[in-house]
Amino acid sequence: MPPFPPIEPPATCVRFPNPGRPRAPEVLATGIDFRPGTVLSAYRSGIFPWPHGDTNDGEVPVVLWFSPNPRAVFSLDEPPHWSRSLRRTLRGHPYEITIDCAFSQVMQLCGKTRPEGTWIIPELVEGYASLHELGWAHSVEVWESTANSRVLVGGIYGLAVGGMFAGESMFHLRTDASKIAFAVLVEKLRAAGFTLFDVQVQNPHLESLGCHEVSRREYLERLKVAVLIPARLT
Repeated sequence: MPPFPPIEPPATCVRFPNPGRPRAPEVLATGIDFRPGTVLSAYRSGIFPWPHGDTNDGEVPVVLWFSPNPRAVFSLDEPPHWSRSLRRTLRGHPYEITIDCAFSQVMQLCGKTRPEGTWIIPELVEGYASLHELGWAHSVEVWESTANSRVLVGGIYGLAVGGMFAGESMFHLRTDASKIAFAVLVEKLRAAGFTLFDVQVQNPHLESLGCHEVSRREYLERLKVAVLIPARLT
């Protein structure tokens, strides 16, 4: 298991622009620097890296550091209102769920299962694996067991700073396996006292799970409070 409290890495020399200043752009920096100190500095500022480029064609990606406006979040204030079909799945699925047992594998599968190409480049995997070893990055795994094997069929990973969890990506190899991982993560975050579940950029799948958008200003205000909460994902 990753250590708790997380180990603070050496400070970065990178200084990110303030996303809270008036008329700040959504793209605040570029560059491939996934050292733990740099990544943590970004997330504490409300910024995250997003490599762009067609990795299937061997193109060298450009890494953009974003602070989107609006920002997508999932509310942890009240019990979640899952769809009827997801509630039924959560009651009767046959899978085993674990926390932080296969972080690198989850991250790699989040990239490999995207036929259109992925932003999860090797440098990103290496950097977040280091964050996992230091206690900052976490994963939820969904396993399918048979008589002779156990196969990873779904999962989600992200970064926790205090009481803020930033969900990065999820995958599934079985129907609803990623939704199960997401729902279990929400349950764990609520139980541990997290106050902010950042899912970054809204899309139809996240919207179907109940994610919504807030202004960047509201997100940054909530972030300042959340990162000071000594929450632990277990």
